[in-house]
Amino acid sequence: MHTDTDSSTCEFKGEFRRIVDLIRAADTIAISGHTSPDGDALGSCLGLGRAIRDRHPEKQVVLLLADDACVPRIYRFLEGSEELTPAARYEGDPDLFIAVDCPVLERLADAADVARRARHIVAFDHHPAREEFAEVSVRRVCCAATAVLIGEFLIASNVAIDPGIATALLTGIVTDTGRFQYQNADPAAFCIASHLVSCGAEPARIALEVYQSQRLEYLRLESLVMARIKTVADGRVAYSYATLDDLTSLHVSQDECDGLVDVVRSVMGVEVCVFLKEVEGGCVRGNLRSKGELDVSGIAQIFGGGGHAAAAGFTYHGSIEDTMFAAVPLLVELVGGDVSELDLAR
Repeated sequence: MHTDTDSSTCEFKGEFRRIVDLIRAADTIAISGHTSPDGDALGSCLGLGRAIRDRHPEKQVVLLLADDACVPRIYRFLEGSEELTPAARYEGDPDLFIAVDCPVLERLADAADVARRARHIVAFDHHPAREEFAEVSVRRVCCAATAVLIGEFLIASNVAIDPGIATALLTGIVTDTGRFQYQNADPAAFCIASHLVSCGAEPARIALEVYQSQRLEYLRLESLVMARIKTVADGRVAYSYATLDDLTSLHVSQDECDGLVDVVRSVMGVEVCVFLKEVEGGCVRGNLRSKGELDVSGIAQIFGGGGHAAAAGFTYHGSIEDTMFAAVPLLVELVGGDVSELDLAR
């Protein structure tokens, strides 16, 4: 029977073979996802790393965090998460460095230095890249999640997938497809997800840990963000925000805020939205979402960010107000609205 997985195996047959050869030849392997890791970056790193360890127990496989920070609380249930080490504390020169879910070297933050010290670099990713930084890249921009590509690689390479590996990879797929609600939830994503469940992945556990175990403090912040939602352009554009003072007073950490953009996105009639979160250093992190065919990645690129058509992000040097006045008019233009009629409110 021909499946989407069969097609992808043919698509990357040469790359998969070269990666297998590089893994076999390496004594030390370091794996890292992007800065401020999400479920796909962490799930892909843990799933691939544990699979390599199981196949090659004689090798030293180090799992890295791009930042000198903790694993986000909602992902600490994943097997092996306690082994993730901040890249700044790793002094080795690995034979092989594998980047997952990262289109450019800069997005690796501290792990970029480890990549530069490595003899060989491999990349698995589903974001558009300005240029390839890896010796071997497995990149499919239309793919729902990097974890899909990791799953395809393990299947094509006949690597055993145990329940822990399967759950890590399924977490990447579930989170990057918004629980299979986003436009990127394609047949390949469902195909790999089905296979992972057959290998012992626990969808109910993922749902419980990631989506149904929020702290009361976070829910109070969510209600605040919800109360601040404004719409413009006849309700087709929505925006909201959270300040550093909000996070501090409500005792919410930065890594707990990833899902707040979906609160803004959920407003009926909204086509595109932005959620702004103030961070240290006089900067604001902007998360953009699109519900339909409109591409928000171009707006992220204007501010030096990037991402996908339906989900992108950027960092803006300035205040919440500065960022709002810079980004919201671009979203209004994107939906064909009249910028001259804008009356932005905080």
